[in-house]
Amino acid sequence: MSNSSTTASQISKKARTFLPEGIQIDAWQKIENFYIELRDREILSAEALEGWMRDRSELQTVLQEEIGWKYIRMSCDTGNKKFEEDFNFFIEHIEPNTAPFENQLNIKLLSSPYLEQLDKEKYFIFIRGMQKQVEIFREENIPLFTELQIEEQKYAGITGVMTVQIQGDELPMPRAANLLKSNDRVLREEVFVKMAQRRNTDALVLDELFSKLVKLRNQIALNAGFSNFRDYMFAALGRFDYGIQDCMNFHVSISQNIIPLTNQFDTERKEAMHLDALKPWDMEVDPSGKPPLKPFETADELMDKCIACFHQIDPQLGEYMEIMKSMKHVDLDSRKGKAPGGYNYPLYETGVPFIFMNAAGSLRDVITMVHEGGHAVHSFLNRDLENIGFKNVPSEVAELASMSMELISMEYWQIFFPSEDELKRAKKQQLEGVINKLPWIAAIDKFQHWIYTNPEHGVEERREAWKNIFSEFGGNVLNWEGQEDVFSNTWQKQLHLYQVPFYYIEYGMAQLGAIAVWRNYKKNPQEGLRKYLDALALGYTKSIPAIYKAAGIDFNFSEEYVKELAQFVREEMEKI
Repeated sequence: MSNSSTTASQISKKARTFLPEGIQIDAWQKIENFYIELRDREILSAEALEGWMRDRSELQTVLQEEIGWKYIRMSCDTGNKKFEEDFNFFIEHIEPNTAPFENQLNIKLLSSPYLEQLDKEKYFIFIRGMQKQVEIFREENIPLFTELQIEEQKYAGITGVMTVQIQGDELPMPRAANLLKSNDRVLREEVFVKMAQRRNTDALVLDELFSKLVKLRNQIALNAGFSNFRDYMFAALGRFDYGIQDCMNFHVSISQNIIPLTNQFDTERKEAMHLDALKPWDMEVDPSGKPPLKPFETADELMDKCIACFHQIDPQLGEYMEIMKSMKHVDLDSRKGKAPGGYNYPLYETGVPFIFMNAAGSLRDVITMVHEGGHAVHSFLNRDLENIGFKNVPSEVAELASMSMELISMEYWQIFFPSEDELKRAKKQQLEGVINKLPWIAAIDKFQHWIYTNPEHGVEERREAWKNIFSEFGGNVLNWEGQEDVFSNTWQKQLHLYQVPFYYIEYGMAQLGAIAVWRNYKKNPQEGLRKYLDALALGYTKSIPAIYKAAGIDFNFSEEYVKELAQFVREEMEKI
């Protein structure tokens, strides 16, 4: 597939032409003059304007990587006060000063008489987004954004230290959750209840934190002239290619076409396990009574197997993973004091991203690894785009990269599961998970619509709203009797609600797209992979529908399309 090869020795930061190498950004004054120079520079031609854009992009790229490493270090060790202070310093003393300059530079570009002479097709998406940024910018929101970022990070500090005592061992939550795959139902219930009790210990703290976040976010929206934060975020996220009603249609599509299928999965599970009632602690175990899948023992083994898997998809993709390993741009194992979740952080200056996750030896970890690996591939494919704005892809595209890689890589999972029986189990569990994920996505998105169009709500109102929405998308087989408090607080596990509001329906849209990419790959692996990678290489130089079209798929979440893709997944499950 690949015509070229990239190795770790060939990866290096591009030489700077505007900022000096080695500059230490430990004070605003260190970079202020660069912003002033860009603001005051006289531009006398289209060529000079593009040169000015390159210099600005370099400055933004350096700052993006600076804050990136601070965030990575802090999330790898939430108990390290120095890392927390470094991150907070940047968002308290650097970003508030850059914000007004960035707005001035946006206006300078948009008002340039030479803007019309630039390649319209090349810059259309970039300029469209910038115009929206200028439209919603408000000086009075700068300190609110600073306060918001500080408050948002408290979620990781609260949840990252959560542990439970199981059979004499103190386990971080991701490792404890792994025991929910045990065939010992008594143990599973004990683990579930203890984890629920531990979360419940901080439920009020998390409620208070979230209420504060909602208040801050709503004020930002009001300051920018919007009636609510939901409408503000549709503008801030640059949702040019779909609107609020499309999200509502997505909710209906999932309710009508996916819930019947998940109910079927749950009924089959209940019957296979000979249960009178299917309980929340019965959802992770293999229903046939076989032991949990164990695809790897250590984080190093997970990385090496991922490299081998990606090599089989395409040698270049394997090399990308090797580069990350050799540069130590991965932190994969679960441990106390580490922030929850997983992410791929693009580091635009280096061009080599960083993968963070909490591996505990499960199939879920394999899926997370190849998911973040898909993001990483996207980062590598975008690394040489000339402007940082071209690399800032919308979530609907970013998640297409990651979720498609989950399914494409599945064709080579024998690396993780050499046993044919285990391989079939892994594939079936993954495909069932693909379907089961969609109702949760719809529920979280619908919940956010309710939260931010009812910003004055109280904690109890919010809890009731979640219970109603979760019931709508949770199916009618799973029995929560006796776990009502857990049911009403389940949303608190979703870090996106705390740290990246309204970033969630994109997973659903991208999941549908990923199924379509995988369907193409199954029909013609070479062509399917080529279109997928070509689409990712576009960065954000085309609209979302155009990028999906380049991948050979539709940007579509109608009832008919959802039903068609769900049926394809169901048929593939039956073939296993």
